[in-house]
Amino acid sequence: MGRPATPKLSVEKIAAAALDLVDARGEFTLGEVAAALGVRPSSIYNHLAGKTEIIEAMRALIFAEQPAALPAGPWNVTLRHLLRRYRDAFARHPRLIPMLTAYTVSSPDVMSMYDDIAAVLSSAGVPTTRLLDVITVLDSFVIGSALDIAAPDQVWNPANARTPLLVAAIEAAGQGRERADRAFELGLDLVLGALDGSVVSRG
Repeated sequence: MGRPATPKLSVEKIAAAALDLVDARGEFTLGEVAAALGVRPSSIYNHLAGKTEIIEAMRALIFAEQPAALPAGPWNVTLRHLLRRYRDAFARHPRLIPMLTAYTVSSPDVMSMYDDIAAVLSSAGVPTTRLLDVITVLDSFVIGSALDIAAPDQVWNPANARTPLLVAAIEAAGQGRERADRAFELGLDLVLGALDGSVVSRG
C-alpha cells in the first residue's frame, strides 16, 4: 500500500497546531508542531522561517477569530468595541499571552488593529506624541483584563482578609466571568473618561 499523501500545509494550519500546544501547556517546539501535523519539521520552513514567525502567525490567528467590522458612532463607542475585541481574543488563549508579549508585534493583521486604535485616539484629540503612551496603557489594561478572565472563580480568599471591609467587598463582588466583565467595563469607563479629559488636554 502506498504511503498516505502528506496533508497540505498552510500558515494557518501551522499556527493552529502551535496554538493547540500552547493552550495545553503554554509552549511549543517546531518538532511538536510538525508531529501534530504529521509532517517533518523541515516542511514547516517552506511556510514560516521559524518560531518567531509561528508566534506572529498565532497572534494573527487569534484576532481573526473575532469579527473585525467597526461600529459606526462616536470615537468612544468605536474604541470600546476595539478593546473588547482585543480582550476577548486574548482571553480565549491566556497561556499565549506571555509568549506574545515577549515578541515584537509584526503581524499585518494585528498591526491593522493598532492602526485602527491610533486613528480612533487621534480623532479623540490625542496628539501624535502621546499616541504610543496611550496605546501602551490600553495594552496593559486589556492584557491584565484578559488574564483576569482566566483567573480562578475565587481570586481572593476572604478567610485571610484582615478587615471586615475587605471580606464584605469580596463577597459583594461575586465570582467568575460576571465579576471580570463588570471590572473590565468599569476600567473602560475610567480609561475613556481620562481620554476625554486630562490626557488629551495635556498633549
